[in-house]
Amino acid sequence: MFRTALRNVLAHKARLLMTVLAVMLGVAFVSGTLVFTDTFGNAYKNKSAKSFDHVSVAVQSDGGSGDEEKHKPRLTDSFVKKAGTLPGADSAIGSVAGFTALADKDGKLVGGEWGTTGANYYPGKGGKDPRYDLVDGTAPKSAGELALDSRTAGRTGYKVGDTVRYSTDGPVRTAKVSGIFDTDEGSVVAGGSLVVFDNQTAFKALNKNQYDEIDVKAAAGTSEASLESAIEKIAPKDASTTTGGELKSQQDSMIEEQTSSMSQVLLIFAGIALFVGIFIIANTFTMLVAQRTKELALMRAVGASRRQVTRSVLIEAFIVGMIAAVTGFALGIGVAVGLESMMNSAGASLPDGPLVIAPTTIVVALIIGVVVTMLAAWLPGRRAAKIAPVAAMNSVHATPTMRGLVVRNTIGSVIVALGAVMLFMKDNYVKSGGAGVMLVGVIVLTPLLSRPFIAASAPLLKPFGVTGKLSRLNSVRNPRRTASTAAALMIGLTLITAMTVVATSMSSAINKMAAGSMKADFSVSMANFQPLTPEVREKLDKIPDAEATSPLRQAYGEADGSFTTISGVDPKTFGSLVGMDFTGGSMDGLKAGGVLIDEDLAKDRGLKAGGTLPLKFEDDDKTVKVKVAGVYEGNEMLNGVFAPTSVVDPHLTKVVDKQVLVKMKGGASDKAEDAIVKALGENPAITVQDKDAISNAVAGAINMMLNMLYGLLAMAVLIAVLGVINTLAMSVFERKHEIGMLRAIGLDRAKVKQMVRLEAVIISLFGAVLGIGLGLFMGWVAGGTIANSVSTYAMEVPVGRIVIFLGIAALVGVLAAVWPARSAAKLNPLMAIKSE
Repeated sequence: MFRTALRNVLAHKARLLMTVLAVMLGVAFVSGTLVFTDTFGNAYKNKSAKSFDHVSVAVQSDGGSGDEEKHKPRLTDSFVKKAGTLPGADSAIGSVAGFTALADKDGKLVGGEWGTTGANYYPGKGGKDPRYDLVDGTAPKSAGELALDSRTAGRTGYKVGDTVRYSTDGPVRTAKVSGIFDTDEGSVVAGGSLVVFDNQTAFKALNKNQYDEIDVKAAAGTSEASLESAIEKIAPKDASTTTGGELKSQQDSMIEEQTSSMSQVLLIFAGIALFVGIFIIANTFTMLVAQRTKELALMRAVGASRRQVTRSVLIEAFIVGMIAAVTGFALGIGVAVGLESMMNSAGASLPDGPLVIAPTTIVVALIIGVVVTMLAAWLPGRRAAKIAPVAAMNSVHATPTMRGLVVRNTIGSVIVALGAVMLFMKDNYVKSGGAGVMLVGVIVLTPLLSRPFIAASAPLLKPFGVTGKLSRLNSVRNPRRTASTAAALMIGLTLITAMTVVATSMSSAINKMAAGSMKADFSVSMANFQPLTPEVREKLDKIPDAEATSPLRQAYGEADGSFTTISGVDPKTFGSLVGMDFTGGSMDGLKAGGVLIDEDLAKDRGLKAGGTLPLKFEDDDKTVKVKVAGVYEGNEMLNGVFAPTSVVDPHLTKVVDKQVLVKMKGGASDKAEDAIVKALGENPAITVQDKDAISNAVAGAINMMLNMLYGLLAMAVLIAVLGVINTLAMSVFERKHEIGMLRAIGLDRAKVKQMVRLEAVIISLFGAVLGIGLGLFMGWVAGGTIANSVSTYAMEVPVGRIVIFLGIAALVGVLAAVWPARSAAKLNPLMAIKSE
């Protein structure tokens, strides 16, 4: 049986090619993902490990317990000196770090909104800081100097002696580059930037009153554990100690967790691609078995058992799967290299490192390729073994029984009903499961759905005459095969359509929210939403065309026992800068010291306008009672408690603004925005956004994510195209006799090509319409969940993109039919008629 299976594989090389390609692409995606994440994680670990070379024990402060104790400095220079002179300690350094925006030579922010960091240069033995290896110039020694990491210097073109502009909390400052250093700091390796100040300047610029961390290095012969025990004896009560080994393990675990999340997302899409490939494999083996019905019957007649027949088909699948797995794994290495290049070109700046090919990756690739192929081939093999030898010898192609379709349709209907019930459950996990169940149910029902759809296409095919009619009849001849081929394309388009609907609707919801909630022309904030100094608002108020401004200062506390955000605003101008829909009260009471609360809080606590709200800030155990001036409908942009700044300011450690709202006399314009930017000194750390910019920022992030998902799902669509090619090619082979007869009675080559092309387009459009319809439904169900938390959310159907999807599906059909159509047209009529 093994020799027979091997002979059959060699005899049907061309027919099995598409199956090999389908499995190969799925395996390549899986193995490429595993190789990429292993390589990335290993390189990041190696880079990060070096940053702990100078750390044997790290000391961090957890904060005090009382009001006065909470902000009392503990990790000071005196503690650094004390720790560094302990028996067994070689040296100790204190470190501080915080957001520091650096402008490039064009005035743009360097390192991204979250990747620009400022830190201190702490001179240790020999006046050097072991964290930073100076390669040019000297360490910063005054407020007018700073040092840059070599990667940032290379990207920006800054050299020693150049003047740079930077900002940490609002105002723009300038300094000269005193030196350039190398560092293995993880954020720098990942594409960020690092600015280093002298110790005193760092404390002032980064608004620190103590060190964030003190790193102590053990002397030769002293273990980390013994040094930690000695430090614990002198450390403040609220301080925590961690050994360098523990820090490295924690960071390794964090990196593994991050790469694991990335790997899981990529593997989900790889799984989708493999799932689509199953339909192609099953289709291929079904047709191969059907074409060899007499051969298999003869084997049964000479003594082969049903199990042996099934086993021969599975052996063929094993050989095909192994070939696909090996080639897929080799291709996967290329996929991993391509993913790294793609992310680096997008600005990710991944760390360098050798390609990591773990033994488990090889095993997983081989197992997946072989198991998926054999599972998909098992049912066709089992079905072939059930055919009685005498019945099989009387017909080359056994006609599928209607009984099987009835059973299939019944099972599919039950699965769809179950999925529909799950979709309308409250639990989101149950809903997600319901979406998957319904998709499976529709796949099972595709043979039933294919007939009415293809029948409905008759008017569209009428202009093509006899070829149109023949293509329609061929499409419904074997509903199982048509369904399996269409289902492969349907899966990809279902996911793409559902995500497009949700993304489009979400973008529109954000636009509505921004338009309704914001009367101000501009919002001014730090690039990474760090606090702004009140000096920023003072500068904005001095702009001649500034009509009104208000800060938003954020504090936290409890409103009648419920945790909430308490935002401090200017009661005189706030009403002209935001749009609130009041269900009770108004904005006027804010000026008298009252507060505004959202409707959810009011309902939970049974409060109304004019009532009293017990309010307690997190820095104070005392509860104050304030009057509720108004109750408004909250959303993602406006929620919680709004109070006058006079109420909030006493509870802030330092008075800072989260953002500042600005209304200009002439409204939002490029001129008005330019006036604000210039008034703030063209600060790279500050972002000035109008309503459109706020909406576009959210929409841009959504579209970026959507485009990434499109790219990942393209693999599934590509495999679906291979499925259409494979089905048509083998269908043409089956219909040699029929095509020969058609040619003999006058159907020319061009018409034969047209017939095959139209059949491909019908099958592709059937899968596309089914996928788009199912995607719209799932998008509607998902939108119902989102609407519960986003009040402005309403489902929007992206008609333009759906038309594009349908166009792509039709193009898929045309392209997929090129090779099968040419093969059909090249058939010699006389030879084809003689074939069985």
